[in-house]
Amino acid sequence: METPDNAAQPGPDAADAEAVETPTGVAAQDWAKASADPQYRAAVVDLLGALAYGELAAFERLAEDAKLAPTLADKAELAKMASAEFHHFEQLRDRLAAVGAEPTEAMEPFVAALDGFHRQTAPSDWLEGLVKAYVGDSIASDFYREVAARLDVDTRRLVLGVLDDTGHASFAVEKVRAAIDADPRVGGRLALWARRLMGEALSQSQRVVADRDALSTMLVGGVADGFDLAEVGRMFSRITEAHTKRMAALGLAA
Repeated sequence: METPDNAAQPGPDAADAEAVETPTGVAAQDWAKASADPQYRAAVVDLLGALAYGELAAFERLAEDAKLAPTLADKAELAKMASAEFHHFEQLRDRLAAVGAEPTEAMEPFVAALDGFHRQTAPSDWLEGLVKAYVGDSIASDFYREVAARLDVDTRRLVLGVLDDTGHASFAVEKVRAAIDADPRVGGRLALWARRLMGEALSQSQRVVADRDALSTMLVGGVADGFDLAEVGRMFSRITEAHTKRMAALGLAA
């Protein structure tokens, strides 16, 4: 998964805000101490399982998108990004195994939802694929960064590491803006596409959380230092605001 680089960054995210505060509670603990709570451990296994399958799916999608690339240089760039996504998957898979979870079992509950999202948002061309990777993946990354701020030190470090930008953000912005400059009519079509992606991505995130008791309990404060219900609303507002700024970076209307 990737988030925008500095050139396309929509602004400070929640994780950055957390970083300037002194961590308390679970966020100040290491995995060995925090995982003594079985419900917290179950929530983290769910989170890592969802992330791992998301990275594996991103690898597959980027490899497919490379086939649509108009130039050999573009094809090579996407192949490099796909390789980075697979490396992120390997890190998560290895971490799941290290904490005593079977990686495939941890990923399995999230396969249907993520595959469904990708089926419903299959791009019809190269530009739609770029916008999907930039907008859709960034929404997911924003969500995971919000959650990561509440995790133990070891898990937080891993999650933030695998959310590092693979280079797709600046690549997508450059290519999409160039296409709009060449043909302004492209902008309207891509703006509609991005709005659809936003709705589907938020719905999918909410469904994933609602279907997993440990994750939903952690998010609303029952485990670790979770959000209260009002904060959950503010979290999705921040994600929506970041999306609007990314659309502007692409030269599209939100």
